[in-house]
Amino acid sequence: MSRGAVDLHSHTTASDGTLSPRELVLAAARHGVTVLAVTDHDSTEGLADAMALAPTHRMTIVPGLEINCDVEGAEIHVLGYFVEHEAAWFQEFLRSQRDERVARVHRIAKRLTELGLPIEPAEVFAVCKEGSPGRPHVAQVMVQRGYVKSVREAFDKYLKTGGAANVPRRRLTPVQAVQVIRKARGVPVFAHPGLADRDAIIPELVDAGLLGIETYYAEHSAAQTSEYLDVCRRFDLVPTGGSDYHGPRSGRSNPLGSPAVPWLSWEQLQHARERA
Repeated sequence: MSRGAVDLHSHTTASDGTLSPRELVLAAARHGVTVLAVTDHDSTEGLADAMALAPTHRMTIVPGLEINCDVEGAEIHVLGYFVEHEAAWFQEFLRSQRDERVARVHRIAKRLTELGLPIEPAEVFAVCKEGSPGRPHVAQVMVQRGYVKSVREAFDKYLKTGGAANVPRRRLTPVQAVQVIRKARGVPVFAHPGLADRDAIIPELVDAGLLGIETYYAEHSAAQTSEYLDVCRRFDLVPTGGSDYHGPRSGRSNPLGSPAVPWLSWEQLQHARERA
């Protein structure tokens, strides 16, 4: 019998996804997902609702989050699984991260105005609602204003790393993110490393406590997937994977449960939890 699909990377309206936690669980069930990690940016607010509904669909929800970090010339994301997310100190850390996100929206809006593409921060927060505000919400406002035709175009032209409207945030290094997740007794994983082109930092992250690399990812080439599997074997890391699903109308097309993540990765992630 099939054990169902494993998806260790997804987002809800608690950050920049377009589906509520309950809607995400229902969508995942329709796609045959039985193990789903909810990994919102700098937020664990969607976990309770997802976990409440999951047993009805015989689904396991893996509590997680995704922390955005910066290095010179690139953005690095670190996933954290099984974190003790209800700890007061951890929630205070996440609140400070979200406060910085709000401040960054104001800075991006000012930069766009200087470029002749004025938006109001309030418009971004209206799109974001209760979520964790970020560039995807800015991009949606730019589409609404008619400045660009799609979220992807907004990023490609203005909001990507090095883009004309992108502005730096308060610096949090990947090493610090790994350390925070380990302090919360979680399993830190280097998210979609093929997008960052900063593989040279992997040994440093391993020294800091990294336990996995997101290997199975839609935008990784077959060669990259093979390379990251080799890296995982070399450093005794868990090769994880997921869809990075953000929902319909998010500008991302990869469906839940894709690419296929081996069941062994889920088992290894649970073993890594014991190590953490």
